[in-house]
Amino acid sequence: MIDLLVAGGGPAGLATAIHGAMAGFEVVVAEPRPTPVDKACGEGLMPGAVRALAGLGVAVEGARFTGIRYTDGLGARTAEARFRAGPGLGVRRTDLQPALAARAAELGVRFVARRLGEVRQDGRQVTADGLTARYLVAADGLHSPVRRALGLRARPAPHRAARYGLRRHYALAPWSDLVEVHWAERSEAYVTPLAPGLVGVAVLTADRAPFDAQLARFPALGERLRSAVATPVRGAGPLRQDVRTRVAGRVLLVGDAAGYVDALTGEGLTLALTAAGELVRCVRSGRPGEYERAWRRLSRPYRLLTGCLLRARENPYLAPRVVPLAARLPRVFREGVNLLA
Repeated sequence: MIDLLVAGGGPAGLATAIHGAMAGFEVVVAEPRPTPVDKACGEGLMPGAVRALAGLGVAVEGARFTGIRYTDGLGARTAEARFRAGPGLGVRRTDLQPALAARAAELGVRFVARRLGEVRQDGRQVTADGLTARYLVAADGLHSPVRRALGLRARPAPHRAARYGLRRHYALAPWSDLVEVHWAERSEAYVTPLAPGLVGVAVLTADRAPFDAQLARFPALGERLRSAVATPVRGAGPLRQDVRTRVAGRVLLVGDAAGYVDALTGEGLTLALTAAGELVRCVRSGRPGEYERAWRRLSRPYRLLTGCLLRARENPYLAPRVVPLAARLPRVFREGVNLLA
C-alpha cells in the first residue's frame, strides 16, 4: 500500500514526497498539471528555505541576495537589513519545481497525472479518487480542493479586505543584491534578482486593477522597468486562508493549503519546506496528530510578524509610516528581518 499519497506537485508537495522517500515510505504524488508547475510567486527563497533545500539534496541555480531593503514609492526613504544566517536565493518557480521533482524521482517517488478532490477515510486508510494510502497529504495550493472537500477552511475575519498578488518578469540586470520592497499607499512591489539579466516584480494589493495600473503607484520603480517586460502577468488570491486544523484523521495539510496569512514577509516557501519535514516526522513516529502543534510552532514567527505588518498596512495612519519607522529604527528592522531568516 502507498504510505503517503500527496495531492499537489508544487514545492510543498514535492518536499513532503522527498522527506517521505528519505524516511523509507512508499510515496505517490498526484499532480494534474504538466511540469514545470508555475504560479504567481515572489520567487525569493529566504536563507531558511535555502538551507532546507540543501537538506533535501536539491541544488538549484539562481541569484543570491543578502538582505531586504524597504523603500517608499518615490525612492526617497529607505531602510536596509542584511541577513546574518547566510544569503537568500532568487530562483524562478519554473526552475525550482523541476529540481524538486527530479530529486523526488531519483528517490523512487511515483507520479500520477490526477487531481484529487473526493476523500473517504477510516481508521486504517484514506482513498482519494481511486487511490488508497495510509495517509493523504494535501499540498494542493491556496484554494486546496482537498481542504474544501473536508470543510477545513475557517470563516474569514469580517471587515478585512482581500489581498491579491500579481507577478511579472523584466529583462534587466539586477541593480541590487537585496530584495527591494517598495511601499505605496495601498500596495507593495517586491523586486527580486533572479539571474544576471532578469528580475521578478510582484505586487501585493487589495485593489483589483491591472498590473500596469498597480505599477504606476511606484513611479521610480516604473521608470526603471520601462520597456523591459519579459513574461506575462500571473495572479493569485485572495491570499489569506484561515484553516481550522492541519490534521483531519488521516489527512494532513502542508504548504499554502495549510493556511496562509499574506506574502508580505516572503516566508511561504520556508514554512512549506520545513513543515514538510515535520509532517513526515510525525507520521513516521506514529503520532500524526502532533503535526498540528509542530506546524503552529514553526509558523508562529511568520504568523506574528506578517500579521503585525498586515495590520499596519490596513491602518490608514500607520501604512505611510512603515518605511520612515524602519529607517528611524534600523536595529528593530534588522531584528524583524532576521527573525524570519
